[in-house]
Amino acid sequence: MTASLRGFWLKAHRWTALGLGWILVVSGLTGSLLVVARPLDRWLHPAYFVAAQQPAAPAVSLEALRLRLAAEFGPRAAFTFRPPREAGATLEVLVRGEWRGALYLHPASGVEQGRRGEHESVVSLLHGLHSALWLGQAGKAILAVVALVYLLLAVSGIVLWWPHRWPPSLRIELGKGWPRAAFNLHRTGGAVFALILGVSIATGAYLAWRPIGGWISWLAGAPVVAAPRLPQGSGPAASLDTLAAAAQAAFPDGRIGLFLYTPQLDRPLAVRMQVPDDPHPNGRSTVWLDPRSGEVLARQRWDGLDPGSRINSIVYPLHTGELGGVAGEATVGLLGLVLAALGVTGLLLWWQRRRARMRAGQRKPTGPVFSKL
Repeated sequence: MTASLRGFWLKAHRWTALGLGWILVVSGLTGSLLVVARPLDRWLHPAYFVAAQQPAAPAVSLEALRLRLAAEFGPRAAFTFRPPREAGATLEVLVRGEWRGALYLHPASGVEQGRRGEHESVVSLLHGLHSALWLGQAGKAILAVVALVYLLLAVSGIVLWWPHRWPPSLRIELGKGWPRAAFNLHRTGGAVFALILGVSIATGAYLAWRPIGGWISWLAGAPVVAAPRLPQGSGPAASLDTLAAAAQAAFPDGRIGLFLYTPQLDRPLAVRMQVPDDPHPNGRSTVWLDPRSGEVLARQRWDGLDPGSRINSIVYPLHTGELGGVAGEATVGLLGLVLAALGVTGLLLWWQRRRARMRAGQRKPTGPVFSKL
């Protein structure tokens, strides 16, 4: 590689990292912290997640809960019911109204065991920063752009690292001062983890910004699966228990992952089902119901969705590490730390070289101002 070409790649790598690389550092650190924060939160606050011991009883009526919650949060509030995924867990209800947050209820009695506003837990704050930089949809779009920035960083870093002889040396020397150690960690770590970090960042961008899924389906020539049209008519809302039974009957081998209740009667009501072969923890198979009659308007298995929606079932648990269990989550946590370490070592190397250039400039001998006159 010529000196001028190497200089181009070096400048592209350096200034791209200094300009937007800090977002990658934040994303990596918050991703690692989330891996630890979620189980720690469950351990520190068992009342939110573990149902108190009570006499055996059938599951609480969703319609009774809806009436009670509507009386407290208003008739226009929307509720997402997430039934227990395992024995002994609580029923979680996400509230979207004048008050926004989560309620944790006993699944049999409906007794409230605790509540938290959407910004009251460390996990929710970390998730908001990790998934949207606390900027809503604008933050998600920024993260999608930064994923492309990582592609430039990875390519330029590999070009600069590419050895003249193979196999390359991946040794990290820690006993020759911190500049040498930081250089080795940055150079070797970036080369070794470039691909797997790229997968993690790409899946994060996919989850953050929904238009990416639509583009994938468009490129595949498949129409995006949308909610069906609601038949004309009027009438009172059906009981949530009736709607839940209809959704369960549509997928007898599955369980309700998320019951997405909204008080509007002019649109279909969606229930997400978790069928046995769906890797997504909340399920991506969907039943659309007429909220007035309980009629099933459409049912769609996760593996029959358009490509952009279908791969979400794999991308989500892959990004969070749930797809690989404890080992997968540990890998995700490690990758977040590696990404943050690459950013910090890169910044240290830039600062050390900048200081060295400044000192060299101060030591330059200067002649008399009028020596040429």
